[in-house]
Amino acid sequence: MDALRIAVVSDVHGNLTALEAVVADLKTQAPDLVLQGGDLALIGPRPAEAVELVRQMGWPSVMGNTDEIVFDAANRGLELAKAPQLRPWLKTLFDDLAPWARERLSQDQIAWLRRLPRQRKLEELALVHASPDDLWRSPMPDTPDGELEGVYGVLSTRLVVYGHIHRPYVRRLQRLIVANAGSVGLPYDGDPRASYLFVDGSTVTTRRVEYDLDLARTDAIQSGFPLAEWLADVQRHARFRMP
Repeated sequence: MDALRIAVVSDVHGNLTALEAVVADLKTQAPDLVLQGGDLALIGPRPAEAVELVRQMGWPSVMGNTDEIVFDAANRGLELAKAPQLRPWLKTLFDDLAPWARERLSQDQIAWLRRLPRQRKLEELALVHASPDDLWRSPMPDTPDGELEGVYGVLSTRLVVYGHIHRPYVRRLQRLIVANAGSVGLPYDGDPRASYLFVDGSTVTTRRVEYDLDLARTDAIQSGFPLAEWLADVQRHARFRMP
């Protein structure tokens, strides 16, 4: 890994405006490789365009939980039971947003999402969407060191990168570095700029990229996205709230 400069882009969530801004920023940074950490299509107005751009760029990718429900909603009942406090949001995901995205994705794009692995390893870097054995649950930035090591130490790499929580951070533990790439399309850390991770040898940093929030809102409205104003508000404030 020391010889490679690697960017990790995650949680685009169908926000093509933000993704294009990140692609432009990546050109200025010129990494040797870009990895994509899942949740590419759902919860945004341009699921097909986001998938196609990542495919065209040739970025090795992993599957996210919202990628999975595009082609397989079999765990709907299980997730509703596990997180009763999120039932309204999960019902929106499974019953409204997933069907909307599925209608706009081609069969080839859905098949590509289905084939994505749940983890990737490259030399001393491991990439997962949330946890090694769970697409839906992962530690938060304030999780104790021991718990982080317990969750990600099983991957046996020097650096573990994940997404899912939309809150970027870098933690140097005794035996490994754990980093979250944040979210390109839907940050939840109070900073509306798109986020991605950059790995340059032993240096692991977060990059933030401004994008046109007004253009993203207009795009959501024009696309017919069913929660366009809610999405624009969450993007602008960079805080999650239920619709």
